[in-house]
Amino acid sequence: MASKESKPNLTHAQVSELVIRLYGLTESEIRPLPSYDDQNAYVCVSDGGEYVLKVMNSGDSQNPTLLELQTHAMNFLHSKGLPAQTAIPTKTGQLMSLEEIDCGCGLQKYLVRLLTYLPGTTVAKIPSSPNILYQVGKMAATMDKVFQEMEHPNLHVLQRENFIWSLSSIPLLEQYLPVMDGDPMQEVVSKVIAQYQAQVIPKMSAFRKCINHGDFNDHNILATVDGPSTYKISGILDFGDMSSGYYIFELAIAIMYMMIESPSPVDVGGHVLAGYESVIPLNEAERDCLFLLVLCRFSQSLVLARYSVQQQPENEEYLMITSRTGTKLLRRLWELGQQQVERTWFESAKTYKHQN
Repeated sequence: MASKESKPNLTHAQVSELVIRLYGLTESEIRPLPSYDDQNAYVCVSDGGEYVLKVMNSGDSQNPTLLELQTHAMNFLHSKGLPAQTAIPTKTGQLMSLEEIDCGCGLQKYLVRLLTYLPGTTVAKIPSSPNILYQVGKMAATMDKVFQEMEHPNLHVLQRENFIWSLSSIPLLEQYLPVMDGDPMQEVVSKVIAQYQAQVIPKMSAFRKCINHGDFNDHNILATVDGPSTYKISGILDFGDMSSGYYIFELAIAIMYMMIESPSPVDVGGHVLAGYESVIPLNEAERDCLFLLVLCRFSQSLVLARYSVQQQPENEEYLMITSRTGTKLLRRLWELGQQQVERTWFESAKTYKHQN
């Protein structure tokens, strides 16, 4: 999570200068795009080409090996037919450039990449339907499966010890709990952490390992119209939370975020699960932990958004987008309980098997 000082804040003129100097492109339009920790700008150039200039925060910019691997992963998915962005080489053939820029806090080093712009609308902004939820699950599993084929000399850097957004790091949330002081949800989050330690950790040895995208959410998935009232996925964005993990983590994260925008959130899990299992069926240990891992992701989102607002109060509106709805949903799932919610999800997912 970036602090206020490390999040880049380039001016229009600074973005324009980078695009010309590094890529030899003359922009005809630049506009900001939302981002949690970094700075993203939409860039349209004079010949009509569209790109996204991504300036990493100064903290993450100190880890070029990890960023180079994330860039490789995007290119690899693209080469296998998945709708990921690719990085555009600079004039000297580099996929990233470390730049010293003054954003108002003195000179700092920021890693800069120019990525292809993908068409589509974020899934957060299109009507939630069983069809798109199924596709999200299927795409998450397909991506995880394709990652298994990826080779790179630095794959080990994805073993991100104590990476706070990994579902392996739920016990680390305890140190952030004071940001919830006075909030009745603090007790629920505490109990979720305790249940993770009691129920998930003993079963993790049976989870199947893979590389996780780690943030397969409704703002990181694009869709385009595909028929009178249907959509198809047209883009996968933001590989900044990639890490070594497990298939079940990817699924739990996708279910949690798809619930945020849905008018019937409790039903979401069954459709996403069916899509995921059409590619990678879960084993018993994974099924047993799915509900709790969804609660864990809600808890991470809630606690870490609250923490980030303390660091960046001026960015509160963006940081709290997921958290406001997430709080209500976490409470609702907690009150319904594992048995009832799982019955809804698994029975709904079963109906797809009869269709396939």
